[in-house]
Amino acid sequence: MEILEPLSGDEFAPETTYLNTSSCGLVPRRAVAAITRLAGENAAGTRQGAGSFDALNAVRGSFARLTGVGADRVALGSSVSVHVALVAHSLPAGAEVLAPEGEFSSVVQPFAVRGDLKMRYVPLESLAESVRPGTALVAFSSVQSVDGRVADLDAVRAAAAAHGARTLLDASQSAGWLPLDAGAYDYTVTAGFKFLACPRGTSFLTVTEEAQERLGALHSGWFAAEDLTDNYGPVRELAGSARRYDEPGSFLSYHAAAESLALLEEVGIEAVCAHDLALAARLRAGLASLGHRAVSDSSAVVAVPGLDGLQPELVRGGVYASARGGNLRFALHLYNSSADVDRALEVLSAAL
Repeated sequence: MEILEPLSGDEFAPETTYLNTSSCGLVPRRAVAAITRLAGENAAGTRQGAGSFDALNAVRGSFARLTGVGADRVALGSSVSVHVALVAHSLPAGAEVLAPEGEFSSVVQPFAVRGDLKMRYVPLESLAESVRPGTALVAFSSVQSVDGRVADLDAVRAAAAAHGARTLLDASQSAGWLPLDAGAYDYTVTAGFKFLACPRGTSFLTVTEEAQERLGALHSGWFAAEDLTDNYGPVRELAGSARRYDEPGSFLSYHAAAESLALLEEVGIEAVCAHDLALAARLRAGLASLGHRAVSDSSAVVAVPGLDGLQPELVRGGVYASARGGNLRFALHLYNSSADVDRALEVLSAAL
């Protein structure tokens, strides 16, 4: 695989060896400029309202194009757990939800907290074969946060279809580097502040037209109305699209997100994927030369068991990674270069 050095050009301004996108992605310069511009206008009172709905629509359109669905299937929000809670509320009491063991809490907690659903957890590798006729929903991440393992997406979708189960995919650790066909799942949820390079306060829910028929718009306000001038009293008609599930937009975050997603569209997810995986392969090879093996060999998230205690040493060396579940976790993205990987290996070698 070819590493382009780096894909982002002058779009980002890291002052460290930043290999921690699984925790939080870097925001590009153009997005920072958008935040600064809008904040200044809000401070000066030179605009009507706190931000532009055109920016929200631009973000919705960009995310739709990046994930292969129509913009009418995309809802905007602020957190994955709020999106998942909508899905959790739509299930009847006693419904079975199947999820991988150790799945990220935001994916499973909204189901677990209900107390009247049957939660079943299995190893990620057994997820597809564990779907059964009584399974109502399979909730899982495309890439596991703790160690970067990539789910067998085709197998899980096929098993769910065979048994009449719905699917909820969390793409927070993959959208932005791994190509995603969001329309292949009943629901997808994605945090914007990781590989999509958006600020916190941006998240995305996709809903197929069929799945929308069962999903209530529990937190709908005037922004969920078909007619956005319908502002007083109960909304007369909810939006016919997935916009009915929008949370009120955080304009500062979404003005920036419009720029971040536009950059990803310009570069192209396929190019980002090739770049990120090439860097990850370089890092895994270097780790192997130091006597350590990563959990996954097919992910942009590279986690090494047993080295989590070295994370503070890396930070002192100017290398940012994270400690998660006993792993030292690196995450490579479009603003990284082979020099970043080599620096991380240099500091890690000195710490071992």
